[in-house]
Amino acid sequence: MTEGTTTTLQPNVLDGRQLKAMLYGALENLRQHQQEVDALNVFPVPDGDTGANMTLTMQSAWREIENLTTPHVGTIMKAASHGAIRGARGNSGVILSQIFRGMAEIMEPLDVLDAPSLARAFRQGEKVAYHGVMHPVEGTILTIIRAIADASEHAVALSQDIAFLLTISIDKARNTLQQTPEMLPVLKEAGVVDAGGAGLLYLLEGMAKVALGKPVLLAEAQADASPSTPNLTTLADEWGYDIQFLVYDASENEEEIRKKLVDMGGESIVVGRAGRITKVHVHSDNPGPFLAYGASLGQLDDIVVENMTLQTLRRKGLWQEDAPPIAPHATQQASHPCADIIAVAAGDGFAKVFRSLGACEVVAGGQTMNPSTDDLVRAIERAPGDEVILLPNNKNIIMAAYQATQLAKKKVFVIESKTLPEGIAALLAYNPQLSIAENAAIMQTALTEIHTIEVTRAVRQATLHGVGVQQDQAIALIDGRLCCAGESPDEVALQALASILEADHFDIITIYYGQPIGEERAQQLGDQIQNRYPDLEVEVVEGGQPHYHYIISVE
Repeated sequence: MTEGTTTTLQPNVLDGRQLKAMLYGALENLRQHQQEVDALNVFPVPDGDTGANMTLTMQSAWREIENLTTPHVGTIMKAASHGAIRGARGNSGVILSQIFRGMAEIMEPLDVLDAPSLARAFRQGEKVAYHGVMHPVEGTILTIIRAIADASEHAVALSQDIAFLLTISIDKARNTLQQTPEMLPVLKEAGVVDAGGAGLLYLLEGMAKVALGKPVLLAEAQADASPSTPNLTTLADEWGYDIQFLVYDASENEEEIRKKLVDMGGESIVVGRAGRITKVHVHSDNPGPFLAYGASLGQLDDIVVENMTLQTLRRKGLWQEDAPPIAPHATQQASHPCADIIAVAAGDGFAKVFRSLGACEVVAGGQTMNPSTDDLVRAIERAPGDEVILLPNNKNIIMAAYQATQLAKKKVFVIESKTLPEGIAALLAYNPQLSIAENAAIMQTALTEIHTIEVTRAVRQATLHGVGVQQDQAIALIDGRLCCAGESPDEVALQALASILEADHFDIITIYYGQPIGEERAQQLGDQIQNRYPDLEVEVVEGGQPHYHYIISVE
């Protein structure tokens, strides 16, 4: 769609092909600034993903219209809205999809679009977005779309030129974005503007560049500098085969490849594309079909197949060359029958925990890898029952979970679990003798009975919640609130735990260690906690989560 980067609009009206070009310009401009938007994360943690989520949402919108040639504006915007809604990731992506939904409601009957209609579309986008958020907060992307709607209506009173409308709206959005720290104290304390609002501004700027005939740099030319997919770091697994390969000029897109891998029974699936190269990572008991499928897509390169079962048993000293055959996934059988419960989990250790507790589907995702609304819908449809419980296990996935309930054909109960330990606590409260609705109520209550400590390293200097943090310092968050900073992850984990135990009485501590930490070191932390608090029950479990050294459940 390179032609879309240089199209100049008619002054007063545009057709579907021109709108398509503007939407392409919006996507490319956001791609260029994706890392910048990610860096605006309020918390100094290594999982800022607003830019990635909005880019992936916009990519999904683009895929719906990429092959459309119709001049009908309504057809283009309706398709883009449909793609954005199904591909929405994270809170910012869901709100963006709702903005598109509102705009499509105005544009759908239109053959062509003039400035007054575009102004009405922005206003309807604002209304639908605000309505879609349970507790709207000013100083966010919602405030920016309202500023755009206000400015577009003002511009229409002065001129019928669409490019003029966009220019005026950009100025208003930029000025409003700079004011967001005054509207939202947490932004002011962190010293950043709102990330979602910045992403929306870049989308509008991309549209305006096309409207004014200015070139938009193609993301393919700068894929190394600003990747449009989440971190492709592979997740550790202990069983089966770890299968990785690159495909040049793949004949199918990322979503199609991911769906096929799921249909083939793959697990821990990560698919990302940069330029000509598609990276595929999947776990399975049999690598043959997956390599054959990869070869059918294009030329394979950098093929890696590792037997994690043998690696694990050898590392633990349990493997003997004359040992009897091992049944695939012998250690992964659920402790009770599969329930109609879907859980989102980052890390294969956490995925095993959820499966062992009876979850029928585990969707790979979490920080930096928020699943799309469509990922959740597909998992819901795969569940055997007509009623399903969904555990998002991350505050940035809850909105996508609710959006999935509107698209799924089944009745879905969303449990608003904001952390992985909360999701585990909810699942432990499940009673197979009760109905899905009764269980949903009980599981939601169970979330209030635990605290979650998350330990990682700061990606930048910051002050938040009164805690000063230097770049690369170890930091701990308690239930999403920055608690303390120190020199080592173990040090801040102990500080955070002490602050919780001083306030109330708890019985069980579970330490889930992530990719940055080995089992031996995690066990040492467990021993320290046990020595300090001999009355507590302390357990150390592999979580396998990226970025976070420890995720600790206190219950």
